[in-house]
Amino acid sequence: MNILITGGAGYIGSHVVKQLLETTTHSITILDNLSTGSQKTLDTLKSIREYNFIELDLKEFEKVEMFLKSKKFDTIIHFAASIVVPESVSNPLKYYMNNTVNTTNLIRCAVESNVQRFVFSSTAAVYGEPSSISETGISEEYVTNPINPYGMSKLMSERVIQDTASAHKDFKFVIFRYFNVAGADINYEGDTLKPRVGQSFPNATHLIKIASECATGSREKMAIFGDDFNTTDGTGVRDYIHVDDLASAHIMAIKYLVENNSDIFNAGYGKGYSVKEVIETMKTVTKKEFQVDMAPRRAGDPASLISNNSKIKTKMNWIPKYNDIELICRSAYEWENK
Repeated sequence: MNILITGGAGYIGSHVVKQLLETTTHSITILDNLSTGSQKTLDTLKSIREYNFIELDLKEFEKVEMFLKSKKFDTIIHFAASIVVPESVSNPLKYYMNNTVNTTNLIRCAVESNVQRFVFSSTAAVYGEPSSISETGISEEYVTNPINPYGMSKLMSERVIQDTASAHKDFKFVIFRYFNVAGADINYEGDTLKPRVGQSFPNATHLIKIASECATGSREKMAIFGDDFNTTDGTGVRDYIHVDDLASAHIMAIKYLVENNSDIFNAGYGKGYSVKEVIETMKTVTKKEFQVDMAPRRAGDPASLISNNSKIKTKMNWIPKYNDIELICRSAYEWENK
């Protein structure tokens, strides 16, 4: 196949590219504006095997349209987006423009260029903060009610994708609603874990990334944002999924769409860890102490988000390999240490 990956120089996109280059013979093209993606990451991926790269911003509608029409892609895997929840609250227009408007144009160009498969990077933030969650976690049938512009921008994109697929029968999609993605490339040299790609996002807001920076000493201290949530220890609870497991789901989605109808899947492990638990795990795994302060809650942060992942396991036969919070923390630390 001829596959386009938008945002392929970024964190999750680069892990998907890595696995595609290693495990398939598909022709891979990365489209990225390098605003947060890394040239070093692109160079590392090049060492696996050749791929195509175009530096382009999705807001350049005419160039995007010309590019898609000239290349005849079979599949698009769409990652390029703004992803920082607090920033979406303070600057919502950036998120609606970069996420929803740019995605809408990309879908228009995809349909006009006869792209048949579209895999979309969505988020558990579309669920908002469900008033009641069953013991088995949040399923795909839960009411979507985002509490921040980031989640709403993704939900609006989901609707555009669904409506487009209803109108154009040759256009099929898989939407993944990510829970908290963390960790780095599981790559061993002998017995030593040496990630080749990882999270290089500047001014990161992800908990495990920040904790790993503290453990390496590249960050002086970190904060826990709120200890008065309705959770066991008062800190927010999240479902952490290793980035390589998430990447494998995207690759499975390509084949899934050849044989199956469009669908939406949660991507998580179905188990939650509190902020305090994650920080203690990072300290234990790295044998490093670092300063942790208390701070007020951030705008738009729900108390708990835990997935029900039975659908992706049953329908896509997805089997996670790295469902281990210690390994997730250790891989993030080794990447940061590198």
